[in-house]
Amino acid sequence: MLNYLRNVYYLSFPVVVGAVLSNRMASRLSDVEPVHWATPIVLALVVFIIYTVDRLLDIRKPNADYPNQPLTARHQFHRTHAQVLWRVVIGATSLAFVLTFFLPGSVVKFGIVLGGICAAYVGAVFRLPARHPALLLKEPLVAMLYAAGVWGSVWVQRPSVSSIEIAEGLMFLGIAFQNLILFAVMEQLETPDQSLFSLATAWGLDSCDLILRWLTFVIVLTGFALCFITTDRFAQRSALMLALMSLTLYGIQRYPDYFLRNERYRWLGDGVFWMPILVL
Repeated sequence: MLNYLRNVYYLSFPVVVGAVLSNRMASRLSDVEPVHWATPIVLALVVFIIYTVDRLLDIRKPNADYPNQPLTARHQFHRTHAQVLWRVVIGATSLAFVLTFFLPGSVVKFGIVLGGICAAYVGAVFRLPARHPALLLKEPLVAMLYAAGVWGSVWVQRPSVSSIEIAEGLMFLGIAFQNLILFAVMEQLETPDQSLFSLATAWGLDSCDLILRWLTFVIVLTGFALCFITTDRFAQRSALMLALMSLTLYGIQRYPDYFLRNERYRWLGDGVFWMPILVL
């Protein structure tokens, strides 16, 4: 059972499910019309495709900085099952393409733009040298793409977007960025001599720690402020849930020694995106 759960984690299913649950929370913030049924399915497929292809390309990219650095367990899994995973990616891509014919035109246009940006990102990361300065854009860019997929796919189906929705969308963006910086910090603490090039290695652990603290403060403060600004009960609950998600990531940051054991920070760090299920 443990091996099965570990393989599910390596396939990024926690991230995929988290995106769908967060998307559902975003869709419930407005009562205009129900979000199209195919939207969360296509979102799940696209998130799975991007994460899987990114890792499949990672294992083919030579590491000039650390040629003898062993692969992580996650990348070793992708190398072992590369042929099967490429077939699964092709199948998922085909299914997502078919489902686009059922989506509203606004979602299709949005998806084409976002998908093009994602494809350009994955291609650039594969071709750039291991310590190219442009790779420092990875954390903020991935956070923006993830948040855009979760919230943007809902907003383009609405005649208008309220300021409360925008505020909570920005809170989610901050949480996604917080998650990625936290992971970069924890990875550097795991392997200080062979850590991957990231904002954590460029800015230093102390600066990242300060940024993470301020992100938590701003997100939590925004969540509580929204509870007094809006009278919508679901908007209040979702704002508090987003604040709790940020606080959970802060808890990981506060106790790194505990959460570094057996990669606990990854399980809980990705698991925070499941927390919206508590308000659905």
